[in-house]
Amino acid sequence: MVVMTRWLDDDEQRTWRAYLYATRTLAATLDRELQANAGIPHAYYEILVRLSEAPQRTLRMSELADATDSSRSRLSHAVSRLEQIGWVRREECPTDRRGQFAVLTDPGFTALTAAAPGHVDAVRRHLFDQLTPEQVDQLRIISEAIVKHLAGNNPPS
Repeated sequence: MVVMTRWLDDDEQRTWRAYLYATRTLAATLDRELQANAGIPHAYYEILVRLSEAPQRTLRMSELADATDSSRSRLSHAVSRLEQIGWVRREECPTDRRGQFAVLTDPGFTALTAAAPGHVDAVRRHLFDQLTPEQVDQLRIISEAIVKHLAGNNPPS
């Protein structure tokens, strides 16, 4: 059986490369600015955000890994670092001896609330201010379509 490759046409190739460059550059810029302004890598910021939005600022480590699209080992390393600086603590799960919870501490919440305004400003400046309201709607619709395809019935929260 011969499989025919459906090569990208010129427009698709330009779109693909623009998408890759835009997403990589935006992520790198946001990470760099968050590091410079708040001393927090974006991956750690995302952990703090997810915990701040959870009931009692607490999530099972496995749920936090899923929510941040991180491997269990990478998340464990990040939480260890956040524990060292006092922003997160781990608690044992009373119903599952292998399970642990990550809990956002008061100092961690303070660090997050201090970093958030600058980060939101950077997201607005580098993304939303560059688009018309119609383009923002299109970007959301396009992103949701891609997520729906890739995540199937398990879209990220």
